Amino acid sequence: MYIDKLSVENFRNLKKVNIDFNKNINILYGDNAQGKTSILEGIYFCATGRSHKTHTDKDVINFNENETHIKTIIRDDTACDKIDVHLKKNMKKWIAVNNMPVKKIGELFGFLHIVLFAPEDLRLIKSGPSERRRFIDLEMCQLNKIYYYNLKQYCKILKQRNNLLKEIQKNKSLKDTLFVWDSQLSEFGEKIIKQRQKFIYDISELASEIHNKITGGKERLEIIYKPNVSSDMFEKKLIKNTDKDIFYGTTSTGPHKDDVSFIINGYDAKDYGSQGQQRCSALSAKLAEIEIIKKEKKTNPVLLLDDVLSELDEKRQSFLIESIKDIQVIITCTGIEDILKKTNADTQVFFVENGDVKLTV
Repeated sequence: MYIDKLSVENFRNLKKVNIDFNKNINILYGDNAQGKTSILEGIYFCATGRSHKTHTDKDVINFNENETHIKTIIRDDTACDKIDVHLKKNMKKWIAVNNMPVKKIGELFGFLHIVLFAPEDLRLIKSGPSERRRFIDLEMCQLNKIYYYNLKQYCKILKQRNNLLKEIQKNKSLKDTLFVWDSQLSEFGEKIIKQRQKFIYDISELASEIHNKITGGKERLEIIYKPNVSSDMFEKKLIKNTDKDIFYGTTSTGPHKDDVSFIINGYDAKDYGSQGQQRCSALSAKLAEIEIIKKEKKTNPVLLLDDVLSELDEKRQSFLIESIKDIQVIITCTGIEDILKKTNADTQVFFVENGDVKLTV
């Protein structure tokens, strides 16, 4: 799978941009705040139906315009798909695949598989649990539409349960209706816990192999799923914590409280790992994502590298570039010399300046 063409209009500071990518390495270079990351954000939006930079869709529309359009053409050995995204201020977003409107975002997943690796991902281990849950959910939603459905239902029910908890604080008689939401929340929560458990096991196996190669066998990486509650105890714990939840007006138990640990040679990398070890663990996890997509979907994902090479040392830069020779890569950076020295693959170079993109090599 690879992106053949990208067209963007009035997206962030990108006015009207048309890019023809090659199948291998594509480098977007230029000074900061010129539009490089916005190109990746547009691709991300086509793959997932949302931005990775903001929760509010209208934020991506150029400040001086009322609407934005993003179009991608994706190809593989046997198919060609077109994704259109149209966002308009104060209106619901419109997305179509091959000119057929997408009614639910879940229908979009699977047409364009991406792995995004940005500087914030290098802080995956150091960050809070919400960042690690986001890491899990993004990949699992791309891989499994059932997981996306379960997660969406869970979040919807969780919001309704939390609203009811706040209402119970004012009207105690409503407590008798809480069991309805407890039952539904546990139904979907149990599925999510089981699905996450399998995914983390699979990604740990792959990341451990990759990490072993990067470190020359000196370090052993293990990624461990830390569920807030086991699937078989979820509903019981919900009921047990009822009074506590009513007092605080929020649900204290469930997969929305899950976490993941990165263990290096038996020690938690968050607390005891050096900055280099933490970055290496994040790199191993991202490369494992690529392998999972290849294995599960029998296709190569598109790798988006957002100014991440500059934050890796030379050894890890070389390992990363060597590991991604068989997939399409779109890289943003401020300088291209080091990247060009490290790869013999077919490479296209684009210069990005003030929202405009020009092919240079």
